[in-house]
Amino acid sequence: MSEQTEQARTDRGLDRLVNFSDATVAIAITILILPLVDLAGELSRDETAGDLLRQNWPALLEFLVTFWVIARFWTLHHQVFEHVRSYNPQVMRLNFVWLISIVFLPFAANLLDTGGDDDRVSHGLYIGTMVLTSLSLTAIEYELRRRPELLSTPLRDPSKGFVAVGLMVLALVLALLVPSVGLYWVLLLLLQGPIAQLLRRRRAA
Repeated sequence: MSEQTEQARTDRGLDRLVNFSDATVAIAITILILPLVDLAGELSRDETAGDLLRQNWPALLEFLVTFWVIARFWTLHHQVFEHVRSYNPQVMRLNFVWLISIVFLPFAANLLDTGGDDDRVSHGLYIGTMVLTSLSLTAIEYELRRRPELLSTPLRDPSKGFVAVGLMVLALVLALLVPSVGLYWVLLLLLQGPIAQLLRRRRAA
């Protein structure tokens, strides 16, 4: 990178990159509720809210799980960029890959509601999108570690990112093999922290 290009990386430029990412995530996570809003509008006078929830509980579950997933991915993204003082074109490109996967998740979640329990394509697309989200964030971390001058403080242990990618790939394979379990395979992400902690302890030992 030339000296002139390096000087062009201002604090305002980094703020715009992070703020744009935050705004995009906020829009995506808000769009998740729209199918439920449409369902509420279909409530007839002889139906109660309880009837509506009982009939459409899978859509509500998909909303809650996808909201949790996006919130978790945003938290990891936030934790990474807390260490960043500057950026380069590669970080920006990878960040857009991360963003497109986040924006696509509401559509993939809606496909789960319209497809059947054994629809491998909808489940594969849903969890496959999360694989892309994990991979792109891990790639951002790799680029930042490769260019330490972009960091204000060292990044955390890289094993957590690789564990997330591994768990998402495993969830994708299992969803394709056993689609009846559906989005519950995403809950494998709950193992990310314990597995990463176990790997740190083994390395320390």
